[in-house]
Amino acid sequence: MEVKERIAALRGEMEREGIDIWIVPSADHHQSEYVGAHFKARRYMTGFTGSAGTAVFTKDKACLWTDGRYFIQAENELRGSGIVLCKMGEPECCTVEGFLEKELPENGVIGFDGRTVGIGEGKRYEDAACAKNGKISWTSDLVGRVWRDRPPLPEGKAFALDERYAGESAASKLERVRGKMKEQGADVHLLTSLDDIAWLLNIRGNDVAYCPLVLSYLILYMDRGELFADETKFSSEMKAALAGNGIRIRPYDEIDEAVSALSTPSCILLDPDRVNYALYRRLPEHIGVREAENPEVLMKCVKNDTEIENIKKSHRKDAAAHTRFMYWLKKNIGKQEITERSAAEKLESFRREQDGYLEASFEPISAFAEHGAIVHYSASEESDLILHEGKLLLTDTGGHYMEGSTDITRTVALGEVSQREKEDFTLTARAMLRLMNTVFLHGCSGANLDCIAREVFWKKRVNFNHGTGHGVGYLLNVHEPPVNFRWKEGKTPAPVLEKNMVITDEPGIYIEGSHGIRLENELLVCEDEKNGYGQFMHFEPLTFVPIDLDALLPDEMSEEERIMLNEYHQKVFETVAPCLDDEERAWLKEYTRPV
Repeated sequence: MEVKERIAALRGEMEREGIDIWIVPSADHHQSEYVGAHFKARRYMTGFTGSAGTAVFTKDKACLWTDGRYFIQAENELRGSGIVLCKMGEPECCTVEGFLEKELPENGVIGFDGRTVGIGEGKRYEDAACAKNGKISWTSDLVGRVWRDRPPLPEGKAFALDERYAGESAASKLERVRGKMKEQGADVHLLTSLDDIAWLLNIRGNDVAYCPLVLSYLILYMDRGELFADETKFSSEMKAALAGNGIRIRPYDEIDEAVSALSTPSCILLDPDRVNYALYRRLPEHIGVREAENPEVLMKCVKNDTEIENIKKSHRKDAAAHTRFMYWLKKNIGKQEITERSAAEKLESFRREQDGYLEASFEPISAFAEHGAIVHYSASEESDLILHEGKLLLTDTGGHYMEGSTDITRTVALGEVSQREKEDFTLTARAMLRLMNTVFLHGCSGANLDCIAREVFWKKRVNFNHGTGHGVGYLLNVHEPPVNFRWKEGKTPAPVLEKNMVITDEPGIYIEGSHGIRLENELLVCEDEKNGYGQFMHFEPLTFVPIDLDALLPDEMSEEERIMLNEYHQKVFETVAPCLDDEERAWLKEYTRPV
């Protein structure tokens, strides 16, 4: 069926159920950012392939809300579908709740699959319905009725993350989490977020593309735990290790029954942003509830010393692969046919040559010329441009290694590019370098520091419509909340930047129909001098790949910024040169020369 036919079929189901408005979010049953094929209901209903967005259907209207990363992409993918794009954060755009208030009739019904909606979101829909003397319907999956060829749940095998990589045993982590449960007065902890479960139990899997996670739920008690997952995913050794930590495996689909059967007078700790609304509604009426962020969230954000040592190893490998790719690209452009997709495949081939490499850490972005202005562009067979000299290529890619995960963006000049592109490239490089070299007092969050990168843009009266950086997981999600650089605070304030946190630094500029530029390094938060003013902090770069001097205008940089660049390039050469052959090393020497 085409998108319009799917919407018509969904409206037929809505009419049969007496539902006036149906909401389709992007999440799976675990509130994940990236979801497996089985859970891509919003993509199925709209044709929009971005990772973030909420679709809302009435009897005669269809709308999609998404953020600034996807405005251009969504406009292209929704064309002809009859779905109206609602640009989140733009002055003329109302919220989903505002739309519900306007469109829901008196005594109307708002419907959604409660497994795909978080607790807070579900409560907001309750309030919207109550305001019209209506109600909500959360127990049905109407999209599932329409989606007849829906992919099955994944069957990938799980694997254990050895302590030489994890740096801490599962037993130690469980003890720490139970300490936090005790502080909250809880004797039960419900975990549904896949990365938190994977971190806690030192397990990884293959159930979500680009995210090495296991589809699972966990109910943790003070003396035992129940892991709800497909038992066939686990080897006998993994089952024994889990059992040794008091963890029993139960079928994945028994979670509803288990939550409904929790005994009172227990008190359960759960994260309202990470537990789905359906499970929340199934809690026994008299059970105590402590709503708080999962303790695992910040625990896993602050990497231990073993993880940091491993992460640095993964970045050295990744730097060698990416530098070799840049050399290959510069050498071969105009001599052989290279497309956006074949360029990405070539970069992937260099990564596969590295020891311990597993897979890409997210869907690669390889965007040439005007495609670079689409922040999360993904080349298809139809859109795959042939590269040629005179324009820029933006690649935003990364890899999962046993030693950690990487995320890097580089924009490369293919031959001579325009003065405007060089000006924009230089502006972006200045922003990235200034943030990377910031010294700050402990107590700052990413919200305090984001303007250091944006200042050079704002002085030119321009901006970029995405965050400047995000946390990065250790062989988990490449986007790891809650750490970020973001000048607009979300509903939850950004946490203080602590020693051993890892965060990206990725400003950009996007000129629709012409070009896009982004430069991204990963940074390690480090302690600096401590004196009478307090504990100072600084960032240490983890990413060591050249910034393309062919696209740079050094005269538009301050002396301090040129020193920053030259010092960074010296570190790039020292780190990567031993991994290259003579010809590649000579090229790197030229492309890390002082300016």
